[in-house]
Amino acid sequence: MANASAIGESSPSSHSYASAASAVKLASLGLITGVSLLGNASLSLLLLKDSSLHKAPYFFLLDLCLADVVRSAVCFPFVMAAIGGGGGGAWPYSALCCKIVAFMSVLFCFHVAFLLFCVSVTRYMAIAHHRFYYKRMNRCTCAAVIGMVWTLSVAMASPPVFDVGTYEFIREEEQCTFEHRYVKANDTLGFMLMLAVIVGTTHVMYVKMLCFVYDHRKMKPAQLVPAISQNWTFHGPGATGQAAANWIAGFGRGPTPPTLVGIRQASHPGNRRLLVLDEFKMEKRIGKMYYMITLTFLVLWAPYISACYLRIFVRGAPVPQLYLSAAVWMSFAQAGANPIISFLFNKELRMRLRASFPSCLGTLTPTEPYCVI
Repeated sequence: MANASAIGESSPSSHSYASAASAVKLASLGLITGVSLLGNASLSLLLLKDSSLHKAPYFFLLDLCLADVVRSAVCFPFVMAAIGGGGGGAWPYSALCCKIVAFMSVLFCFHVAFLLFCVSVTRYMAIAHHRFYYKRMNRCTCAAVIGMVWTLSVAMASPPVFDVGTYEFIREEEQCTFEHRYVKANDTLGFMLMLAVIVGTTHVMYVKMLCFVYDHRKMKPAQLVPAISQNWTFHGPGATGQAAANWIAGFGRGPTPPTLVGIRQASHPGNRRLLVLDEFKMEKRIGKMYYMITLTFLVLWAPYISACYLRIFVRGAPVPQLYLSAAVWMSFAQAGANPIISFLFNKELRMRLRASFPSCLGTLTPTEPYCVI
């Protein structure tokens, strides 16, 4: 009798705990969805509206924002429906719908990873090979890179659609995604290794860029190259404009001096040769912003990826439910992190936001002309 009464008392308490957990999950996921939709939509409108932001790095940022908007609007409502309708115990829709939602979730995950890798390569080129970057990174190149990223993402997310039992509703995660089982019973190890390699290579590119910047910040002594003289006709790498002046004045009777290497030749205004200081600072700010986006992606996805690797390599490994739920929700939170990081670490975006939406962000300083008496 005592055991029966204890069971009867514990059942309502466990039911109330499950209801409270579901309410917390619904509220947090609703908050993540709202922040993601509002932030990514605002940043996308700013990038589309402001013509000064129509540059290669911001085209990639626009693609990231639009992908997060679609992920928040399409995938997250199904998770909320599974929590509220099925109580986290069953998928309330068809198996085909589960496969489609899982395909889109995996698609957007690999899309972010592939795009951040391509951005890291372009950031290194913008710093180390600015002339090539300035000539080649136009709108067509950006469109080609984005198209390649989406093609690779579809190629990574499509094979499980045709395999029986790979995309399933995972009750512990309350979402449709990969069913990670022991390595001998499933083939999801290749997908997880590919994701780890992409994220690791992206960080290697940023480390390489940091080493390049640090190496070129060292001041090196000027090496003076002497000019070659034939009867006052100075020429060669160390020559200056004085050689031409001496020859025209008749001080030298030797041959006509060759092209003066030391003098900068006039170039067309559209031909930019060197990365000036202002452009270097701007490229460094954009690189810092993208690295923080990459680091946030790694931090928010690392707990979930670790749990997946534990399931793959350890047969029947128990993953605590609280840890797994927190890891899944951290991966959801990544969809709303990019606009916050972009505005925090990019001064140009903040300035353009104030200029584009002055009524929402307070009054700007008046710019009427005035005179000093």
